[in-house]
Amino acid sequence: MQLLPAANGPDVFANHCAGCHGSDARGTGKGPGLAANPRLAGESPVDLRALIQRGFPDSGMPPFDLPAGELDAVAAYIRELNAGVQPAAAGGGRRVAWRDPQPGDWLTYNGNLSANRYSELKQIDTANVATLQLKWLFPIPHFGLEVTPLEADGVMYVTGANQVYAINALTGAEIWKYARPQTHDLDGDASLGTNRGVAIRDDKVFFVTDNAHLIALDRATGGLAWETAMPPMSGDPQHYGGTLAPLVVKDTVIAGVSGADEGIRGFVACYTAATGELLWRHWTIPRRGEPGSDSWKGSEPLMGGGSTWLTGSYDPETDTLYWPTGNPFPDSKDADRGGDNLYTDSILAMNPATGTLKWHYQFTPHDVSDRDATEPPVLVDALYLGKPRKLLLHADRNGFFYVLDRVTGELLLAKPFLRRVDWATGIGADGRPQVRYPGGCPDDAANWSSTAYSPVTRLYYFLALEECVGERMGYPDQTGQRYVRAVDIETGATVWEIAQPGAAKAKSWSGVLATAGGLVFYGKPNGGFDAVDERAGKTLWHFPTNVRMKASPMTFTVGGKQYVAVAAGPNILCFGL
Repeated sequence: MQLLPAANGPDVFANHCAGCHGSDARGTGKGPGLAANPRLAGESPVDLRALIQRGFPDSGMPPFDLPAGELDAVAAYIRELNAGVQPAAAGGGRRVAWRDPQPGDWLTYNGNLSANRYSELKQIDTANVATLQLKWLFPIPHFGLEVTPLEADGVMYVTGANQVYAINALTGAEIWKYARPQTHDLDGDASLGTNRGVAIRDDKVFFVTDNAHLIALDRATGGLAWETAMPPMSGDPQHYGGTLAPLVVKDTVIAGVSGADEGIRGFVACYTAATGELLWRHWTIPRRGEPGSDSWKGSEPLMGGGSTWLTGSYDPETDTLYWPTGNPFPDSKDADRGGDNLYTDSILAMNPATGTLKWHYQFTPHDVSDRDATEPPVLVDALYLGKPRKLLLHADRNGFFYVLDRVTGELLLAKPFLRRVDWATGIGADGRPQVRYPGGCPDDAANWSSTAYSPVTRLYYFLALEECVGERMGYPDQTGQRYVRAVDIETGATVWEIAQPGAAKAKSWSGVLATAGGLVFYGKPNGGFDAVDERAGKTLWHFPTNVRMKASPMTFTVGGKQYVAVAAGPNILCFGL
């Protein structure tokens, strides 16, 4: 290797660092800005040299085994980039305080309890979105983040693998951090460190750990306030995990569990926010003699699946909680589980005070293709076929788009949103699928990522996967085509779509955000963050992240200015005008 002169720090930076941190050191989607960085300001050349040499492998930065002269040169150059910058104080220089919710705050996983990621914010609109710029980047030592940030009163809350951070929403400076080691011997997404975020209420931040413990953190400091194991003590070999963001309803915290692919008895559980006391548990798999148990033929389904790994929604007007459920177990071997297998692949409408069931709708009875119904249960009030209705919108993994009356559970519409669906020819008047070939495609037409409905366009926006070519493709060699689609909720017809470049890859689902500025934001699964016109789908702005997008975006205001944030790879990106 040809050695560069020891004093030529900019050249060393250009050769080894600019690809991730930008030629101007201001950051890209692959790495944070190093210039004017309060967290680097004040670091000694020796500390900077050591940081570069060891890297941050967990967050995607490799160690750099460079000659000593090059390490010294680039460390000195980074120090020069931060000359005169005020170093960040310990704890980010502030203590978290909170007031009543402020206009423009993003207070829950989907921004509101309806799970409809439509924001009334409109400062960023179709006329100015082209000038949107990256304002800051916050790295987390976990690649492939799926978190949706929360923001309240200028503080953002984000998560990684058993990690929770409070950061300054204007600067990206860390205020506090809570972390614990990842749990060994877990299965599924929980073993990967997947986590989708927190919930907040008053003085607490609520988080589900990888081993399905619900914890409450002190909102001011990040200290542990209380902890409870969600799965009950049992002699049965269960495979519980935790990946979802909890939901706060009134003075309670509600959460679910993952693990149906490995074998669990799924449930939704509700706890008091103040102490973590269990108030109720609603099992998704009935025991013998319980309602729905006659839908399981064969052995009693002690580990029948029915995960509850996506955050539900809540309607305060009817005081109803809606929660989606996952596949039965075993997911394809069905010899010992004849029948419909309630309450898997369903929407459960429940009383949030007691957990009692008001109604349910099962999208895929007797699923043999892992068609989790854990896609967002979006609640909207709209004029539907000339009549005001309280609706629940749901684009299911089985390839059908559903509109339900959320008060009664009545099916109003069920139409395919793919060009080809092989497993069923349609949904009958009785609400049941007309099954042609149970193992046919698709098995992953839509997934857990966020969706949105605009009351202006009356269109429903989501990501879809066209992957039906005569036989199921599936993991690990997925080769289908992803699309952003806008669907008319009265007819189920696709009004516009945007094909995503490149072959679809496993676990690269990204979500959408619609705003009153006439925009739909979404993550491009193979790398990029875009904003399009909500009426025609015309791309108006693009930011190259250069990493697979696996998370859902959000928007908020601080100091009268609107921002948009999304997770990309190991980083939280924040954009503003």
